[in-house]
Formats: sequence, C-alpha cells, structure tokens
Amino acid sequence: MKKNEYGLFTAITMIIGIVIGSGIFFKSDNILVATGGSTSLGILVFCIASIAIIFGSLTIAELASRNSKEGGIIAYAEEYYSKAVACSFGWMHTFIYYPALLVVVGWVTGIYTCMLFEIQGTLEKQIGIGVCAILVFFLLNMLSAKLGGYFQNLATVIKLIPLIMIAVIGLVWGDVSSIKSTDITNMQSFAWISAIAPISFSFDGWIIATAVGHEIKDAKKNLPIALIVAPIVILVIYILYFVGISIYVGPEKIMDLGDAHVNFVATNLFGPMGAKIVLIFVIISILGATNGLVLGMSRMPYSLAKRKMFPYSNKVSKMNEKLGIPLISAFVSLGICSVLVVAHYLTQKFGLLPNSDISEIAITMNYVLYVLLYYKVLKMGLRKEIKSKFRGIVCPIMAIVGSFIIALGSISNPLFILYTIICAMLIGAAVVFSKKQEKSINEHI
Repeated sequence: MKKNEYGLFTAITMIIGIVIGSGIFFKSDNILVATGGSTSLGILVFCIASIAIIFGSLTIAELASRNSKEGGIIAYAEEYYSKAVACSFGWMHTFIYYPALLVVVGWVTGIYTCMLFEIQGTLEKQIGIGVCAILVFFLLNMLSAKLGGYFQNLATVIKLIPLIMIAVIGLVWGDVSSIKSTDITNMQSFAWISAIAPISFSFDGWIIATAVGHEIKDAKKNLPIALIVAPIVILVIYILYFVGISIYVGPEKIMDLGDAHVNFVATNLFGPMGAKIVLIFVIISILGATNGLVLGMSRMPYSLAKRKMFPYSNKVSKMNEKLGIPLISAFVSLGICSVLVVAHYLTQKFGLLPNSDISEIAITMNYVLYVLLYYKVLKMGLRKEIKSKFRGIVCPIMAIVGSFIIALGSISNPLFILYTIICAMLIGAAVVFSKKQEKSINEHI
C-alpha cells in the first residue's frame, strides 16, 4: 500500500472540503424556517451548533496525536475501549453515516445541476444525476488516491469563491438593520432549536479525515493541526455567508425560494450568464464534498476487515497494490450506497421527513457515539495524562455538551424514534458479530 499520500494542506482542505459542501448552500432556507425568519437567531444557533464541531475536533485531535493507525475513530475506539465498541463505530459509519451523507450530497448535486442546465428538476432526475456523480468519484478514487487528493484541494479553493463573494456583497449592500437582537432577547418559544439539525448537517464531515489519517504525512502531528484549524475557518466562513445572503435577499424571500435562493442571488447580481458561472462554482463545491465522502467511505470496510470486524474479511481486506487502494472495499461501499439511495428516494417522494432528509438523524446518532471518545479524553485529562486543562477537561466537556445539543435538535424529527431503533439494532448486530469473530479467532489459536 502506498503510504503518506496526503500532506497537511490536503488534510485541512479535506475537512473544509467535506464540511463546506452542499449544506451551507441548501440548508440556509431550512435554518430560517426553523428560526421563524430571524437572522440573529440563526447566527446564535450557528454558534451553539459549532460547539460540537470545534470542541469535538479539538478533543478527537488528542486521540489523533496518539494514534495514526488506519481506520481513524475505529482505531481510537479499539485502543481505548474494545473490539466490540470499535466494530459498533465502524458499522455505524459504514452502513448508515457515510452512505446517508453521500447520497444526500449527491442528490444536491442533481438539484443544482438541473438549475444550471434549466432542466425540470424532478426528484428522479436529481437523484439520477447524484448517482452518476457518486459513481464518477468512486471511479476516480479507485484509479488514483493522489488524483482524488488533487481534486479535493482544487474543489476546496474553488468553493470558497462564491461563499466569500456572496458574503462580502451581502455585508456591503445588504440591509444590516434586518438583524434584530430583540429576536433573541424577546423570544417567545424555543422552536428555533430545530434549526440545530440542518446546521449540524452543514457542519458535519470533519471526522472523515481520520479515516485516511494513516495516509497523511506525519499524521500524529499534521492530523491534529488539521482538526483544529479547519473547524475555526469553517465557522467564520459560515456565519459571514449566512449573514450576507440573509440581509441581501431577505429571510422571507429565501424561505419562499427554498433551494433556488442561491440561483436567485447569482442571477440578481450577475445576470443569467454570471449566475451560471456561480452555479458552476457551487456544483464544484458540492462535488468536492462528494469526493471527500467517497475518499473516506471507500476505506471503511477495509479498515474493519483488517481487524476481522466485517463479513468476508479475508476478501474485503485485500489491497490492490497497483492502484494503492482497497478495491473490494470500495465496491462494497458502493453497494451500500445503492441501498441508501432507495431509502432517500422513498423518504423524499412520500414526504416522510419534512424540512429534513435521511442524513440529519444519522449525524445525530454519530455525535451521540462520539461521547464515548470524548469521555475517554476527559478521563485522561482528569488523570493529568494531558497536561493542558483546556484540552484535557474543558474541550471534552464542551464536546459532550455539543453532542447533546445536536441530539436535542433532532428529537422533533418524525422518524427520530424509528431511526434510533434501526441504529440500536445495527450496533447490537455489530457487537454480536465482533464477539463471534473474537471467539472464532480464540478457538483457532
């Protein structure tokens, strides 16, 4: 296997590129709907939700600095807990978290591609285009790990252009008076808490960098740096963009237009041709997130199989020496995605998740699991294995708080209980499988 394919810059752009993907572009209207059209409440919820990513990444950085084995959080869970817990993390990521995110991001690619070419954006066409995009990036990453990394760097730089441009234009020419602090001081209810769910989607994906941590140059040094720098950059960019577009277009107009509000802004600013250029930037941005997710997901079955935590481990753990990637693992990941495509289609077609999608609860369940790792870092801090009280005590406590805030924001989702049951069943199956494999290995010793 080829080692050390990615440098520090790629690690940072990987996190920024995955996190800043489709979410900020197509969730702004969902956030405003949840806050009743209040920009100031939206800013507040952005800051609250960012607790989970900023302190979560600072906390995981402590584990990343001590462990650079393949598998990222699987390796952390295995070292600090057990194979059963590690298998549970791995199965959640492989069967629910990664594919749910990837399918939704692919769908959003279809939404904006239909806008670009002025195609009637039916759900079937949007998802069809998304599936094609996912297939292309699986192929890209199968052919070359470096090629996937190069595209990630390029896409991250390109995607910042429309975000920063719209933020600056909005802040310069927008109506700043529309941001009212009284929306916060005189709030009548806590309905805005539901905005945490779409914001958590916009912020999510940072953990995926740990899945390729073993392929990052000087991983014990560079991965923690990437996990610290990237989230702070993301928060600043998000708030600037959200404020800029909200005060330039107006919350009511954004809520009325829905996902089409980005195209409206671009057309209003630059005319039809200029709008198409902006849309191209947005699509490249979303494709960057798609590539990052594929890059991480294609390695998950492999990482599990190397630890005998996946069915047919002997086959799935094989590395294609010529291409330098786990080829069978990538094909398995692609197969799992196809199942989630059907699930996403059905929930959208029949309106089972209003103002939401299958990824949001998956993200919530993931953050709940992270609490186990945060708790370990907290114990290390209390035992003074981590010298800094901020990194060893404050960060994990705030990360735990952030996880529960995100969970609170998803409780109102109509399929929350069903999704929780499905996740619990999957975790149970992972534990049973891990125990059987461990027993089988011991019997053959």
